[in-house]
Amino acid sequence: MSDSIRDPIYEEEALGKAYDARLLRRLWHYVAPYRWQVILTLGLVGPLFVLEVAPAWIIKHGLEIGLGEGGEGGAFSGPLTAPDGVGPFVWLAGLYLLATVLSAGLHYVHGVLMATTGQSAMRDLRSEVFDHIQKLHLGFFDRYPVGRLVTRATNDVENVAEMFSAGIVALVTDLAKMVGFAVVLFLLSAKLASWTFVVVPVLAVAAIIFRLKVRAAFRMVRVRIARINAHIQETVTGMKVVQLFTREERNLRDFDEMNASHRDAWKMSIRYDALLFSAVEVAQNMTITIIVWYGTGIAEAGIIYVFIDWMRRFFMPLRDLSAKYSVMQSSMASSERIFQLFDTEPAVRDPETPRHVPRTASSGRVQFEDVWFAYQGEDWILRGVNFTVEPGEKVAFVGATGAGKTTVIKLLTRLYDVNRGRIRVDRVDVREMTQTDLRQRVATVLQDVVLFSGSIADNISLGRDDIDRDLIVQAARSVQAHSFIERLPDGYETEVRERASNFSAGQRQLLSFARALAHGADVLVLDEATSSIDSQTEALVQRGIHVLMENQTSIAIAHRLSTIQDVDRIYVLHAGQIVEQGSHAELLARRGVYEKLYRLQYQDQAAPVAAAGAGS
Repeated sequence: MSDSIRDPIYEEEALGKAYDARLLRRLWHYVAPYRWQVILTLGLVGPLFVLEVAPAWIIKHGLEIGLGEGGEGGAFSGPLTAPDGVGPFVWLAGLYLLATVLSAGLHYVHGVLMATTGQSAMRDLRSEVFDHIQKLHLGFFDRYPVGRLVTRATNDVENVAEMFSAGIVALVTDLAKMVGFAVVLFLLSAKLASWTFVVVPVLAVAAIIFRLKVRAAFRMVRVRIARINAHIQETVTGMKVVQLFTREERNLRDFDEMNASHRDAWKMSIRYDALLFSAVEVAQNMTITIIVWYGTGIAEAGIIYVFIDWMRRFFMPLRDLSAKYSVMQSSMASSERIFQLFDTEPAVRDPETPRHVPRTASSGRVQFEDVWFAYQGEDWILRGVNFTVEPGEKVAFVGATGAGKTTVIKLLTRLYDVNRGRIRVDRVDVREMTQTDLRQRVATVLQDVVLFSGSIADNISLGRDDIDRDLIVQAARSVQAHSFIERLPDGYETEVRERASNFSAGQRQLLSFARALAHGADVLVLDEATSSIDSQTEALVQRGIHVLMENQTSIAIAHRLSTIQDVDRIYVLHAGQIVEQGSHAELLARRGVYEKLYRLQYQDQAAPVAAAGAGS
C-alpha cells in the first residue's frame, strides 16, 4: 500500500473486520430493547425455508402423477393427495399458488421487520451520538473536523443500520437456508447429494480467496472517495479564492486524476465481484450436470427436478456474498469509528455533588485567582492572572492578538478548565457548579454571531419556555433591533436563512444582543462585539451595548478602544499577563502599553483622512 493511502487524512476510511465480536457486543446495547423483534425475525427463517422448499416438492408430485411414477422419495416419499372431487393438477396448482403467496407475504414481513428493528436501534444510537457530541469540550472541536462529526451521526450510523437489513441478519438467514437445503437434499437422496456437493469445497476456497481480494479493492475505493470528498469540500469552501486567482483549471485537473483513480479502484472491485458471480454460476451448472448425469440412473424425474431447484436456491446466497461482505466490513468500520467517538471523554465535566448559590440582586461577582492556562503542554496563554469584578462593575480587556483576551472568556464560561488557580463566580469555584448553572449566570455575545435555522423569535429565545413573546419584543426594543425586525415581511416570524445570509453583520449582532438580554444573566461578556461592523452601524450597536451593560456585571473584550472608554476599569493583557489596569484616562496618562495601542489604532484610522485631505 502506498504512503498516500496511509495519509492520516484518509486513515478513517480503512476497513475493519467483517465480524468483530467486541463491537457487536457494544451494538447489542442498542438492539436489546427490540430483542423480541430480533427473535421474531430469526423465527421467520424456518417458515420461509419451508415455503422455499415447497414449490419444487409440489412440482415433483405433479411430475410423478403425469409420468405415472410412484417414486421413492426417501424421508420425503408419498404423494400430496387431493381432496375428493378435486383434480390432482388443480389441487397442486392451488398449493403452488398458496405457497407462493405465503412466501411473498412472509418475505415482506421479514424485510420490514429487519429494517424497522435496525432503524429503531439506530435512531437511539444516532441520538446518543448527537448528545455525546454536545457534551464534548471545545478543545475537541478545535482539532476534530466538522465533516467527520457529521459523518459519525449520519453516514456511519446508517451503515450500521444497513447491517441489520443486508448484513449480519441476512448472512445468518442465508447460512441457515444453505444448511437446510443441504440437509433435505441428503435426506432425499444421500447418494445423489454426495456427488452433487463435490463442487462446494472448491467454491468455498474460491470464496475465501475472493474475500481477501475484494477487501483490498473495497479499501481502495473508500480511500479514493474520501480524497474526492475532501477535494470538493476544500474547493467549495475556498471558492472565492479559486475564482479570484483563476485556479479552476488546476483544480479540475486534480479532480480528474482523483476521479479516474476512483474509477479504476471500482473497476477492480467490479472484476472480483464478476469473478465470484461467474464462479458460482459455473459451480451451479456443474452441479446440474452431475445431477442429470448421475441422477438419471438412480432417481426419477421428480427427484432430479427437486435437486436442480434446491441446488439453485443453495447457490443463490453465494451470488450476493460480495455485497453482504462489503456491507459487514463497512458496518464494522463505522461501528469502530462511532465507539471511538463515544470513548472520547469530555474534558469538562460537572461535579458529582455540585454547589448551587441562589441568584440575588447582588449576584454577578467574578474573580480570577492566579489563573494559568495552556491549550497544549506548557505553552502558557495565561500566566498568573488575578482580577476581581464586583457586581454591577464594567471592565474591559485589551491587548495585542494572542495576548489571551478571548481565553479569559473561555475559562470563565468553562469551555476549558484552568490548569492552575481558580475562577469564582459569586464566590463559588466554577468547577464546583454545573455547566448549566454557570452558563445561565453568564451571557456571552460572540464576535462571530451564530443564528440557527428557524424564526427570529426562536433565535432570541433559543427555545426556552420561560421567554415569551413579550420578553422577546422588549429585549429587541431595548437593543435597537425592534425597528428593523418590524420592517421585515414576517416580523419576528421571519425565517433565518443558512448562515443568516438575509441579515447584515450589524443586524446579526443586534439579534445576539437581544438574545443575551432576554436570557437575563448576571454577568455579561462581549467578545469583540463590534470588530466586524462598519462605523455607521457601530453607533447603533453601541447604543445596544450600553443597554446590555446597564446595571449588571460586564466584561468586554475590545478591539476598538473607542468602544470601552466609559467602563469602570480596563485591563491590559500582554503575553498572558495583566501589565496595566485603570480607567481610560489613567492609562493614557501613564503612557504605557495601552497608550501605545491607542495611538497606533488612531494613527491607522487617521492616515486615510490625511491622505484624502492632501489629495484634495
